[in-house]
Amino acid sequence: MRESGFDTTFRFGPYSGSTDEFAPFCLNALLYKYERDVAFIAAELGHSDDAVAWSTTAGTRLAKIRELLWSEKLGIFVDYNTHTQQQSSYAYSTTYYALWAGIATPEQAKRLVSALPLFERKGGLMTSNVTTGVQWDAPYGWAPLQWLAVDGLQHYGYDAEARRIAEEFMTSVRNGYTHDGTIREKYNVDTASAEVVVGTGYKQNVIGFGWTNGVYVKLRALLAPATK
Repeated sequence: MRESGFDTTFRFGPYSGSTDEFAPFCLNALLYKYERDVAFIAAELGHSDDAVAWSTTAGTRLAKIRELLWSEKLGIFVDYNTHTQQQSSYAYSTTYYALWAGIATPEQAKRLVSALPLFERKGGLMTSNVTTGVQWDAPYGWAPLQWLAVDGLQHYGYDAEARRIAEEFMTSVRNGYTHDGTIREKYNVDTASAEVVVGTGYKQNVIGFGWTNGVYVKLRALLAPATK
């Protein structure tokens, strides 16, 4: 779970105790993006053989992602259990990495937009739609997930949805700051606040996380043209 930034969730079994059994969509999306980036850098440096090799690796990964990790039934990208050789049915908002990384086809992007109600609440996108009492499940939101989804939605031309989610999450951050003058690690997007009660695991909502500050600045810049 940590390769893609997450601590405790029930996404890979209780408390993510079965991570070794899954091929996570988010990790594969990140690797695909990195492989494309490395191919671009190699080409810019004139290392054509390396550029071809990395492009080929990225292409192979993309084909496997679309084959194994796209759920036609749910209309989202999901994780894959390599032991059972079955897709997980656990909906997680990392599915929107597909837009940020350029993985989704136009039709898949359309269905991902249609799936926003699974995660979207008045304060932004929940990590999942399952309440487990741990920090990276419902009703909690993580700033980087908001940015990757917003950036991806814009990339595919869904500007209205991107701006709506940006404003929702910014509202959560502003509400928390108004309440106690702090910026926090995680937010309750159901209540659009920093009121977080985690039952098990990392119970503290830590103050001063750089990723929340950075995402807020990026979202504010995104919305600035509409507010001038």
